[in-house]
Amino acid sequence: MPDNSKKSAKELKRKPESSSSSKDEDSGTSPSKKSKTDSSGDGDLDFMQKIDKRRTDICTSVEKFKFNKKRVRVLSKAEDFAEDSEGVVYWMSRDQRVQDNWAFLYAQRLALKLELPLHVCFCLVPKFLEATIRQFGFMLKGLAEVEKECRNLGISFHLLMGEAKTVLPQFVKEKKIGGVVTDFAPLRTPMKWVDEMKEKLPEGVPFCQVDAHNIVPCWEASPKQEYSARTIRTKIHKVLKDYLTEFPPVCKHPHKANKVPEPVDWEAAHQFLQVDRSVKEVEWAKPGTFAALKMLESFCTQRLKYFSSQRNNPNKLALSNLSPWIHFGQLSVQRCIVTVKLYRSRSSEGVDAFIEEAVVRRELADNFCFYNNDHYDSIKGAYQWAQDSLEAHKGDKRSHLYTRQQLEEAKTHDDLWNAAQVQMVREGKMHGFLRMYWAKKILEWTASPEEALKEAIFLNDKYNLDGRDPNGYVGCMWSICGIHDQGWKERDVFGKIRYMNYDGCKRKFDVADFVRKYRKK
Repeated sequence: MPDNSKKSAKELKRKPESSSSSKDEDSGTSPSKKSKTDSSGDGDLDFMQKIDKRRTDICTSVEKFKFNKKRVRVLSKAEDFAEDSEGVVYWMSRDQRVQDNWAFLYAQRLALKLELPLHVCFCLVPKFLEATIRQFGFMLKGLAEVEKECRNLGISFHLLMGEAKTVLPQFVKEKKIGGVVTDFAPLRTPMKWVDEMKEKLPEGVPFCQVDAHNIVPCWEASPKQEYSARTIRTKIHKVLKDYLTEFPPVCKHPHKANKVPEPVDWEAAHQFLQVDRSVKEVEWAKPGTFAALKMLESFCTQRLKYFSSQRNNPNKLALSNLSPWIHFGQLSVQRCIVTVKLYRSRSSEGVDAFIEEAVVRRELADNFCFYNNDHYDSIKGAYQWAQDSLEAHKGDKRSHLYTRQQLEEAKTHDDLWNAAQVQMVREGKMHGFLRMYWAKKILEWTASPEEALKEAIFLNDKYNLDGRDPNGYVGCMWSICGIHDQGWKERDVFGKIRYMNYDGCKRKFDVADFVRKYRKK
């Protein structure tokens, strides 16, 4: 290896990208307009081509890109690659895409600088929390797309069967891997995987982590658990310009591995799973980054203009519907924001509302789970005022008490709640406004706040494509435990937790219309 190729993970970090790389992100120009009015000069290209062009307009390779070093944190004592290294690994976990992926880009940057092959490894576990074949099927189909794209770029993709602590260190030893890059997730199990990997990797192999999910890396947005959106909003917006840039492309990799891996046996991967296969996969959401970008396109051109004013109306097509792809990392939120901002001239209010939801609220959820890691799904994770209030009203008489089976089968007295539950079971999604109502009614109809939280998380994680996610845990904690909220007028069962009722929903939208659509057959 040439002397100037010997770099450490730390040395390969760079200063934040200059603002010139994102100079047209907020121009207000719609990508759908022709070249006369398109500031990027690509008005005759389709949506996908425009995104590709925006990447290559930045540079042809991440090696030439000024990578923001604050996106990366080194987890190992070792920083230097060994002289006899024969590859770099990107351990893909939360962010399951090739392009628009800072972790993937950083791994390729290392491999290009060191003139080494790049390997992408995904470690498939047989089960994960309450995930069923609905979620695993969506994930595996997306990973099949990743494998194909990697192959076209000369990058080796490996599906390793088993827990990372068992299969990845062995892979690193066999392939003489010089360093490992992984992405970031704030939940307990993925964080445990990372901690185990720090212990299991061969001594002397650098290991670093890149937050490729958040626009502002979680550890940079705030060093502590934030109380609410109000307290984190200013912190995020203060530094957002340093991170909200265009992506360079993952390019065709010039340094090939000695042996190209055999194509993944995806049928064997399916058979490896030990999950509930009764919850069927859905048809409306096609897995993979290509389908995700098509959904983003339809949001920008058809629904964004309604997002600000109508997103709390379940009968109106106003939501982005992007959460399944964002959850599985098949779509970058940063790509969503960069793209949506191009439509500001059509709907400035919609753009601002989407940034609030997709950036501030979503990154607040990661913040909560990261800094409250032991109790993000527990009453113990609530603020003290909420714990005290719920405890004081724990013995209050409930108007109805339902079992898990009754809830799961939508057999309550409330036709709106039943319809929302049916939507979730059928489609793997529930309208965002109704998720709040749905969870609060579970608090009202179960024997204790602890039971309510347990049942809400169970049902959310079993049926929703975007279950087992910081947003899901925080949604349940907000609804049942008042997280990121304030104390309200005290009442039975709820105490000071914000209350929602059927009549309030009727004032906001046509409840009967929604119920008709999702009436249980």
